[in-house]
Amino acid sequence: MQKTLARDDEPLVSARASVTPVTRRSTDPRVVFLVGFMGAGKTTVGRALAQRLGWTFEDLDDRIELLQRRSIAEIFRESGEAEFRRAETAALRQVISEQGSSPRVVALGGGAFVQAENVALLDGAGVPIVFLDGPAQELFRRCETEPRERPLRGDQTQFCELYNQRRPYYLKALWHIETAGKDQATIAAEVACSLGLE
Repeated sequence: MQKTLARDDEPLVSARASVTPVTRRSTDPRVVFLVGFMGAGKTTVGRALAQRLGWTFEDLDDRIELLQRRSIAEIFRESGEAEFRRAETAALRQVISEQGSSPRVVALGGGAFVQAENVALLDGAGVPIVFLDGPAQELFRRCETEPRERPLRGDQTQFCELYNQRRPYYLKALWHIETAGKDQATIAAEVACSLGLE
């Protein structure tokens, strides 16, 4: 089940659809956050959405690497996941503090929206959060073709187990877009439409 809005502050349960319809708010958002599992297309869709809207795009992992002066894979190898999560929260806090600047689309890492502190930061900021969803097998195939190292990907069984653990957290996002079988331009258009940005 997923939520729609009758009013800005009143969630209702509705039938599942590929895009959650919403009421246009009195002020358009200046930042949109994309969440979802590895391979969901947060970066590619985020870039397409930012281009469509004339906004800036940012991948939170890029900011983490800049602040830490090492790659995500190196952070995991050298300092462990707990240290990476601390760096991730610090980077997210920084992005949220800048939301009054130029409008932007921000892609969060696959585990960011699972962390309670990050969810609290996003809730407190009152920003739109869009869950890009897709079948685990399709997401795994996408990850297999990517050159980037993903420290938590594992084999297909481990991938699907982690997907199943995280998906209930992603479903807490107010907007939910199904990505299976769609190209990035189509998904970006659905996100823009569902948020009333065009």
